[in-house]
Amino acid sequence: MSDYITDLRRFLERGVSPYHAVREAAETLAAQGFTTLPLGGDFAVERGGRYFIEHGTFLAAFTVGNTADFFRIAAAHTDWPCMRVKPAAEQVAGGCCKLAVEPYGGAIYNTWLDRPLSLAGIALVRTDDPMRPERRLVAWDEPLLTIPNLAIHMNREVNKGVPLKPNVDLLPICRTVQSGWSKDGYLLGRLADKLGAAKEDILSFELYVYCAEQPQLVGFEQDLLSSPRLDNLTSVHAVLDGLTKASGHGVNVAVLYDNEEIGSNTRHGADSQTLSLLLEKLALALGMDRAAFLNACVNGMLLSCDVAHAQHPNHGEFADPSCAPVMNGGVALKRSPRYSSDAETCAVIAGLCDKHDIPLQVYMNRADLPGGSTVGSMASALLAMPAADIGVPILAMHSARELMGVRDQEAICRLCEAFFDD
Repeated sequence: MSDYITDLRRFLERGVSPYHAVREAAETLAAQGFTTLPLGGDFAVERGGRYFIEHGTFLAAFTVGNTADFFRIAAAHTDWPCMRVKPAAEQVAGGCCKLAVEPYGGAIYNTWLDRPLSLAGIALVRTDDPMRPERRLVAWDEPLLTIPNLAIHMNREVNKGVPLKPNVDLLPICRTVQSGWSKDGYLLGRLADKLGAAKEDILSFELYVYCAEQPQLVGFEQDLLSSPRLDNLTSVHAVLDGLTKASGHGVNVAVLYDNEEIGSNTRHGADSQTLSLLLEKLALALGMDRAAFLNACVNGMLLSCDVAHAQHPNHGEFADPSCAPVMNGGVALKRSPRYSSDAETCAVIAGLCDKHDIPLQVYMNRADLPGGSTVGSMASALLAMPAADIGVPILAMHSARELMGVRDQEAICRLCEAFFDD
C-alpha cells in the first residue's frame, strides 16, 4: 500500500466532522513548518514563508516564493452529506431515546440505516466575555447511535425502493429508557461530561452524525478503498499534500471551503468574499498595490478538486460512453458547462499530466443527466481567474460509505504538486 493511501486513511479516520478535518489539516501544516496567521489581524509575511489561517471549518494555507505576480490556488471542501443534531433533540418512543436530526446535503438516506454511527463537532462554552465564548471540539470515537430499518414483514415493498421521511425514518436511537427516566437535557449532559464542563455553561453546539465505520481496503488485490467521507476528504488530502511538497516560485494557496454540499453561499463557502479578502491582505503584506493584486489573480489559475463519478460496473447506461472514467484509471478532468474547466485550462492539465507521467481521464456527464456543482465555478468567477475541475473517480457518491481505486489518490496528489511547482 502506498504512502498516499496510508496518509489518506489516517485523514479519513480523524476527519469525522468539518471542524475535525480542518484541525487535522492545521496540525499537518504546523508539523511542516507553517505559521498561523489571524484572519482578523495583521499578516506578517515574507518571501520564502509558509503560513495558514484556520477559521472553524475553513482553512487557507499558502507558501510565498521569490515572485508574487501570480496565484496558484487549489481548492477543496471539508463538508459531506450527513445529518446534524437539532437543539433539544431528545425524543422518547418505543422504549428508546432518539435524536431529532436534520439532513445536511444530498445524502443517500438508506445507506445510513443499520450502521454504527457517532457524533462529532463543536460546543461553545461560556467565558467572562459574552462576545467570545470558547469553541471546543468534541468527538466520540465510539459508536453511539444507530438507525434501524423497519423489518420487511412490516414493509413488504422495501426492496422496490421505499421513500424515507427524514423527520420519521432517520432519527437515530441513542439508548433504551426505563420508567421515570427524563429525556430533558440528556444529550447536553453527556456533552458536558465529555468536555469536562458544567452543563449550564454550554451555550450552543453543532454536532454532526457521522459513520463510525473505518476505511477498509477491499478486493482480492486490495486495490479498492471503501470508506466514509471520500467526497471530499480525498481532495482535501491532495491539495495539502501538493502544497507541502511543492517548491513553486509564485504564491501557492490551498483553500478548504465549507458548505459546498448546500450551495456554498456562506462566509466559509466558495460563494463568498473570504478568499478574496485573504488574498488581498496577503498582497498588501507583500507590498503589492491594488493593480498588482488584480493582475496576480488574472494571471493565476485555480484547481478545483472534488470527486468525479466513476463508471458503475452494473449501470454503464448512466455514463457517457466517450468520457467515462474508471477507478484506478487516474485522476479525472471534469468537463461540462457546470464546471469551471475550459479548453485552455484543460490543455494545461493535460500538459502537466504528460510532463509528469500522471494518468489522466476525462469525465463528462451523460447529456441528459447533469452532474453536481463544485467550488470551482464560484471561486473562479469571484477572482476572475481561469480554473479547471479535477477529482478522484468514485462510486456510491453521497452514500454513507463510498468506493475509490487506491492508485487514483497518488495521481491527484502528484497533479496538485505539479500544478504548484510548474
